[in-house]
Amino acid sequence: MAMMEGTIERINGSLVVAKFKEEPKMGDLAEVGNLKLMGEIVRLSKETAYIQVYEATAGLKPGEPVLDIGTPLIAELGPGIMGQIMDGVERSETELWDLTGPFITRGTNIAPLNREKKWGFNASVKKGDKVVAGDIIGTVQETASFLHKIMVPPGLSGTIKSIKSGEHTVTDTVAELETGDGETVPLKMMQTWPVRQGRPIKERLALSMPLITGQRVIDTFFPCAKGGAAAIPGGFGTGKTVTLQQIAKWSDADIIVYIGCGERGNEMADVVESFPKIEDPRTGRRLIERTVIIANVSNMPVSAREASIYMGATIAEYFRDQGYDVAIMADSTSRWAEALRDISGRLEEIPAEAGFPAYLADRIAGIYERSGRVVTLGSEERYGSLTIMGAVSPPGGDYSEPVTTNTLRFIGTFWALDSELAYRRHFPAINWLRSFTRYLRVAADWWTEQSPGWEDARARALRLLEEASEIEETARIIGEKALPDEQRLVLLIAEMLREGFLVQSAFHEVDRYCSPEKQAALLEIYVDFYDVVAPLVRKGIPIEQIRDLDVLREMMRLKERQGLEPIKEARIQMKNEADDLAIQYEVAS
Repeated sequence: MAMMEGTIERINGSLVVAKFKEEPKMGDLAEVGNLKLMGEIVRLSKETAYIQVYEATAGLKPGEPVLDIGTPLIAELGPGIMGQIMDGVERSETELWDLTGPFITRGTNIAPLNREKKWGFNASVKKGDKVVAGDIIGTVQETASFLHKIMVPPGLSGTIKSIKSGEHTVTDTVAELETGDGETVPLKMMQTWPVRQGRPIKERLALSMPLITGQRVIDTFFPCAKGGAAAIPGGFGTGKTVTLQQIAKWSDADIIVYIGCGERGNEMADVVESFPKIEDPRTGRRLIERTVIIANVSNMPVSAREASIYMGATIAEYFRDQGYDVAIMADSTSRWAEALRDISGRLEEIPAEAGFPAYLADRIAGIYERSGRVVTLGSEERYGSLTIMGAVSPPGGDYSEPVTTNTLRFIGTFWALDSELAYRRHFPAINWLRSFTRYLRVAADWWTEQSPGWEDARARALRLLEEASEIEETARIIGEKALPDEQRLVLLIAEMLREGFLVQSAFHEVDRYCSPEKQAALLEIYVDFYDVVAPLVRKGIPIEQIRDLDVLREMMRLKERQGLEPIKEARIQMKNEADDLAIQYEVAS
């Protein structure tokens, strides 16, 4: 691949303008200056290239050499990715630390995949077999929790000429493929793919089941489908990062790709510190064994931040193509959009609303449209899904700003975080009046199989919460005690739902994860409680006597009890106490 040389003409922050002897290609990677800093050509004008550098440009000067490498930014895909903590251009941060210490030396470039480590390759096809793009030719047990499937790269098909199991590095030839025109192509365990281009699929499918996260307000009220797209916007301190981390820890996706895009260093340090220690509820091993972390914190160059989401999406698509359900947590897409704005400003493009580039909506759409449930390439029918969940950080919690409004156009689930709930220590601080889901039908079909009364219980619980919100407006004016007892009962049930169902501690040993069975049972007991006591209130039993029932205190603690047995016992207690109260009232009257 021909490399072209040029020289630096001008430097504007992280943007370097270079003059080449011949026209370079848009999107190519470049080595900039004597330090050989990595950059990407983002604009061309004949022989003049505008290069966005992935590292700080301090110390560069005009006249220094620039080299067009001739390839775009690519992801190396193969054994060695899983469990890695890498930056936005796929360099292992742990290896960089070992190489240069905690302060990474500029111009230090390392191969994304270890070229020396050997992996046990087990062939699953034999000499003479015909294969097409996407077919699995062998497997590698990369971690105890993850079986890595080695596929024929896109665009190739033919007959296996030779294949050998055994210990190999990612650059060793493990098989030879004879194409239809007689050419012999070596197949390695590693393949590459340009990150800004989606990987090919055979067919896109309708979404069919929800992503179970173990978080009640999400799974029950505003579910996201496997293969869907969701956004979680909120101001500072509303719990975006903790909520996304909870989903990453407890969701039933096979693979987790966590992208820390422009977030504070201490938050990413917490992720990097905690994930290797977390026990995977599915396997009993460490969660990091099926997790990839891309850490690109706020003080790193904006261009690497902009590239990090594309890198994460490409890695996720690669695992999806193996037939896995993959979930991406992007925290935060607002920081990614700010990087776009920074790059656009340096390129002197005409700004649109709030200074963001006019193509902001197209770029946001390009990210979320990479989600979906698909039939993968290959001769055998294989299904995979990619779910994308992005945090949005609107300045001052203003949901009318461009990143939030444009994101709303391309997602199916909207988890609106509320500062007022967060200040009241109600976490997850998802506002049940402002959030929505377009995947309710998908979720209802699945949930109804688990619990036939789920859809009705969910609808009634939401109606009670909405009705309580309207009653609270009146109560602020005339006081709660001036309300009729039937309205005060609605307020009581709404309070029980909020504290006993919606509030969920990320740090409680039992409450941090709630199984679907327990979620359905909890929801039904709260709705049934209303059905049991509402007739008593209509008969004239004072609301204070309802509040004094012992079962109320027990119901508020059910979320912290292990298993379903306490819920069954509380249901019996609820019915007995309600019957006793009705008898006492009849005797007294």
